[in-house]
Amino acid sequence: MNSFIAVVLVCANGLAQAECTDDRAIEVRKVKVANELGCTNGWQEIIARTDLREEIGRTAYLKTECRRVKAGG
Repeated sequence: MNSFIAVVLVCANGLAQAECTDDRAIEVRKVKVANELGCTNGWQEIIARTDLREEIGRTAYLKTECRRVKAGG
C-alpha cells in the first residue's frame, strides 16, 4: 500500500517555478497524508502559522507537490 507526502515549498518570486525545489526553497514543509486528496488540504493553515505568511504574494510564492511513498521502502 502506498502513502503520500504533501510538500509545500516557499520560494522567492525571482525563482522560476521549475527551479523551486527542496534545496532552493526558503522553507519546506512536509506532512504524511493518507491519499492524494490529502495533499490538497491543510497547507494554507500550515503557512498561515508561520512568519512567512506576510510575504506570500509579495516577495514569495507557494509550490505544492504530492509525492508517493511506497510502504516498507
